[in-house]
Amino acid sequence: MPTPPRTPRTPHAPRTPRTFDELIAEAAAVSVDGWDFSWLDGRATEERPPWGYARALAARMASARTALDIQTGGGEVLASVPVLPPLTVATEGWPPNLAAAGARLRPRGVALVAGPDEPPLPFADGVFDLVVSRHPVRVWWDEIARVLAPGGRYFSQEVGPASVFELVEYFLGPQPAEARAARDPGRAVAAAEAAGLEVVDLRTAALRTEFLDIGAVVYFLRKVVWMVPGFTVAGYRDRLAELHRRIGTEGPFVATTTRFLIEAVRR
Repeated sequence: MPTPPRTPRTPHAPRTPRTFDELIAEAAAVSVDGWDFSWLDGRATEERPPWGYARALAARMASARTALDIQTGGGEVLASVPVLPPLTVATEGWPPNLAAAGARLRPRGVALVAGPDEPPLPFADGVFDLVVSRHPVRVWWDEIARVLAPGGRYFSQEVGPASVFELVEYFLGPQPAEARAARDPGRAVAAAEAAGLEVVDLRTAALRTEFLDIGAVVYFLRKVVWMVPGFTVAGYRDRLAELHRRIGTEGPFVATTTRFLIEAVRR
């Protein structure tokens, strides 16, 4: 049987590029609550670490009896775990994240504790056999060691040193050596060991990140507020406009995201 003729497609008109004002207005208006970055789909890309944190987390959760997720954000990662321990607790200190975390985690039976992300943690000594955290702002190693049961594990994926500093330094200028060395995985190992933990796994990754339009930059800096402290569209409008022109002529703004995976056991 002969193949029927293909119906010719009506050509689409070329898509008109969105203006600088349109892009930043949209990015400035969208909600940045929670820790879901899906708004950046099609606007930015980031390589994923090779170790698969969510998958590895799920495996550890499946064999735990009591678990604590510190700085759960909007509960996105914890909610993705198929089988949670009988007692699972999450903490979160940033009010905009609490409603999102509650909606995701309470139906799963997770106890959500609101409070500042600083010591002391409101838990008894040695109550958890697994403590986890993804991208914690700061790690209080002594408190983690205190709430872990003997033989218990801490498992975390953390932001590494000088992560996305190409973007940071575009807005703030060259950063001091101390700022670039912050979040060094070697320091994390030393702090964990000083708290009485034994580091049993440490992995690092440098990952290519691309911002495809200026709206992605605005959204990212509004959401990850510690990258450019005090960032506002009005305060950085000239630099944003210059970067918009640069993306238009040279292509995506490329930065390097750094991550490290650390796992430690209470001796």
